Amino acid sequence: MARFEVVGATVVDGSGRDPADVDVTVEDGRIAALGTSGAHGERLDAGGLTMTPGLIDAHVHLGLSSPIQPQFSFQLSAAEIAADIFATAGATLDAGFTTVRDTGGIDGGVVTTIAKGKVRGPRVLSCGPVQCQIGGHGYYGAAWEPTELWNSHHIPGLAALSTMSGNADELRANVREAFRRGASFLKLCVTGGVVGAHDRLTDTQFTVEEIAVAVQEAAARGTYVTVHAHNNEGIRNAVEAGARCVEHGTDIDEPTAILMATHGVALVPTFAVVEHLLHDPAQAGLDESARSRAQGVRERMTRALATAKQAGVRIGLGSDLIGPAQHRRGEELRLRAHLETPMDTLVSATKTNAEILGLSGQVGVIAPGLQADLVLWNGNPLEDPALFADPANAIVVVQSGRVVKDLR
Repeated sequence: MARFEVVGATVVDGSGRDPADVDVTVEDGRIAALGTSGAHGERLDAGGLTMTPGLIDAHVHLGLSSPIQPQFSFQLSAAEIAADIFATAGATLDAGFTTVRDTGGIDGGVVTTIAKGKVRGPRVLSCGPVQCQIGGHGYYGAAWEPTELWNSHHIPGLAALSTMSGNADELRANVREAFRRGASFLKLCVTGGVVGAHDRLTDTQFTVEEIAVAVQEAAARGTYVTVHAHNNEGIRNAVEAGARCVEHGTDIDEPTAILMATHGVALVPTFAVVEHLLHDPAQAGLDESARSRAQGVRERMTRALATAKQAGVRIGLGSDLIGPAQHRRGEELRLRAHLETPMDTLVSATKTNAEILGLSGQVGVIAPGLQADLVLWNGNPLEDPALFADPANAIVVVQSGRVVKDLR
């Protein structure tokens, strides 16, 4: 792989340190050196641009890139669903996100197809289908549709949103099936959700004993469980069972935050999806009920973020965007930067997310030896975080040492 040097950029390395004007040398897909190397090779002129690590979105749904209700009522062909998934993957890369954690919707074939370079997209870690209890969050079949028909909505190798379990034994079988199909971690829904038709945010789902089965199976494979959870009872059940991460965490109170911090459980808030549902649920292919379910969530999630931060919880960043309009994934950084410093937000989207995903020491920071995942921004997003939200401001994107986007 070619060696080149990026010169002239202001480097924000993702660690939280102050920006520095240093050159970055890339060789064999990795960062070889910081500072002028004097090496021969191509020079990439980045004068006036700001360099950050490739961004990481810890909560994506590539498999929900089509309008939601038509997708789950057999109105769309597999070809159209595939086209939407791969278009979203490319748009994610163009927005400056070089790594994502897919928290439900794609099957293993999408991960390997992107990894082989057959379509453009970020590095993808996937849980495969989300693990849900019968009648719980993650089920989008019609009310009259028998549960056993739900798997007919799966498209092998492409899309598989969720599998339903009625007890611990069924959950164990479904978890093992998820791993067989390529999952690298597990996700369980342990409370109701905002985008759901058969549950409420106040519902708890799965018992501690059931969640512990998934934790046991994940640990046997050297990986972890994250949980979709909005209310405190569901979060506490998951922490007691050994889950390592909480998605959303809308109603986290102080005792729950302290419990999470004590057990080393991370939090991934998701503001962008709430903003989109409050503004235009139809854009995601959902009806007006989604807007009413999202009312008040943004304010409560804001309080939960502050409470978790005060307790010392490790906090990542995820957009949770659904439907066709996923090209402005950086909106999550813009929204978060209004609630904390832009530097804190960037660290969440790089170094901290890499830790949560189990990729610490591989990506997330601009340092010698790490993968050369880099983004050159038009301007300084620490001074104007709105730059993160517009993919046109990601002038150059480098993934594993390859320039995959260049608007210079």
